[in-house]
Amino acid sequence: MHSSTSSFERPTPDLPWRGILLAVAGLTLVAGAAWEIRCRAWGFGPTLNDTPDLWAQRRDAVRPDSLVIIGDSRAWFDLDLDQLEHGLGRRPVQLAIPGSCAYPVLANLADDASFHGTVICSIIPLIYLAPGGPLVEHSEEALKRYKTRTLAQRASHQLGMIAEEHLAFLKEGDLDLDGLLKEVPWPKRAGTGGPRTPPYFNSVDRERRARMVAACEQPGPLQDRVKFGWPPLFTAPPPPSYVPREAFLAQMGAAVEARFKNTTSAVQRIRARGGQVIFVRFPVTGELKKLEDAATPRAGPWTRILKESGAPGIYFEDFPELASFVCPEWSHLSAADSIEFTLRLVPHLRQALAQAATPAGR
Repeated sequence: MHSSTSSFERPTPDLPWRGILLAVAGLTLVAGAAWEIRCRAWGFGPTLNDTPDLWAQRRDAVRPDSLVIIGDSRAWFDLDLDQLEHGLGRRPVQLAIPGSCAYPVLANLADDASFHGTVICSIIPLIYLAPGGPLVEHSEEALKRYKTRTLAQRASHQLGMIAEEHLAFLKEGDLDLDGLLKEVPWPKRAGTGGPRTPPYFNSVDRERRARMVAACEQPGPLQDRVKFGWPPLFTAPPPPSYVPREAFLAQMGAAVEARFKNTTSAVQRIRARGGQVIFVRFPVTGELKKLEDAATPRAGPWTRILKESGAPGIYFEDFPELASFVCPEWSHLSAADSIEFTLRLVPHLRQALAQAATPAGR
């Protein structure tokens, strides 16, 4: 038995590598330009993706005395940061997350012993009281990213923003593979899939200010697609068949009761440090308003949250100057209306802050 050693060497083909590299680069550039032109023809434009990294970056901006906006997409669309800064004297930090329950973020601020600022919290009862599922997970995902980001992830985010501000085809959720596959008219099977989330209809800047695009402000296919997509999203799914109905309802009831109790605790902890929390019910119109009013009347969750937490609240229907706005797609204000709405909201916010600061308000 004898041993031998051998070496293996893969020969490099004698090819015009420089020419191949230039050809590949050229084809990539042409293909990218063609895809960019196509995406812009569809109505897309350069905008930042509202990722957990962008949210975490804004959470980093919160200071002990900051004015912070939390909640769902209505606070994201309807509040203008410039008007709030002008009217309240502080530049707000936008932490509202579309399609999310605000409670995990409220709890995070309550757990932050250094925070004694002001919180403007949007309340949509159907969303805020969600005991779990995607609405809660969206907030928890953002908080997890805030707590666990690495230096590489931070650097990648910074580079990504530069590209997103110039290229339309980088829009996540609509122009990535998963989003494009959702547009394929596959035959639907009974009991599969869920309601579609709304398509691209807003832009986002580095402060996470969302603005509705012009195509959604005017009647047309995009507005209709967003508008008629809301009712399925705001309709609770049926109880799972593998859990007895009574047991399921009991579990949901207990979870909702816990949300009321935990909200009161979070508000009291912030106020005990000298901070303030204001709950706001933002405009909603059309068929979506009818659905929300039927499912969660004002005398229900909204009234109970204010009563038990002791925090002031602003309900848009109480004031003609706030109730006169029409949401183009039933749920959010146009870019121009968001500025005017915020201008009109500021005096009510000042009054609520003054009320919360008085001994009786506490």
